[in-house]
Amino acid sequence: MYALRRTFVACFLLAGAVFLRAAEPRLLVCYGDSITAGYGLEPGQAWPEALSRTLTAQGQHVKVLNRGTSGATTKDALTGLPSLLALHPTAVVVEFGGNDGLRGLPLDATRANLDQLLTGLERAHIRVLLAGITLPPNYGPQYIHNFEKIFRDLAARHHTVFVPMLYRDLIGKPGSIQPDGIHPTAQGSELIAHTLLPEVKQLLRGGY
Repeated sequence: MYALRRTFVACFLLAGAVFLRAAEPRLLVCYGDSITAGYGLEPGQAWPEALSRTLTAQGQHVKVLNRGTSGATTKDALTGLPSLLALHPTAVVVEFGGNDGLRGLPLDATRANLDQLLTGLERAHIRVLLAGITLPPNYGPQYIHNFEKIFRDLAARHHTVFVPMLYRDLIGKPGSIQPDGIHPTAQGSELIAHTLLPEVKQLLRGGY
């Protein structure tokens, strides 16, 4: 009788642990620079928070974590990979490269850093959405073309979910960009969340 009782208790605890794991929300980490961090915005106005509100309103059982750092480059992103992996996320939105381009850093280094970052996430079996960005026109068409090509090439190489232009829905929308001409306003952040939403939902379902 005692052995039977112990077996029952063990089975009950195991079932409870499985239930708790199933009840835990999936973790989506938004990993990026000042665009993700919400530079110049009030708390809660960055696009990861806007995305979180929309996902919750639509009944998605997911926790969105904003891991944006203003001024971060792709080298910084690679340095932070171990701490990112320690979070054990279900999926990650990667938004880096803008500071590399604005500083005129070697494009080969940007490509190599992002390649290593995506490889690390891939080996950890973490689903990834790569967000492509561009640079101001004064950087010249050839440099901008080569810069944008990095994201296209890496998305194809790693078979990563890809949004070619993070600012796609901000084009021609007054009030969506801050006076610096680079960072989104609160309105722009909502538009970015709208841009990412379909791919993020599919990514969380494991459909890619």
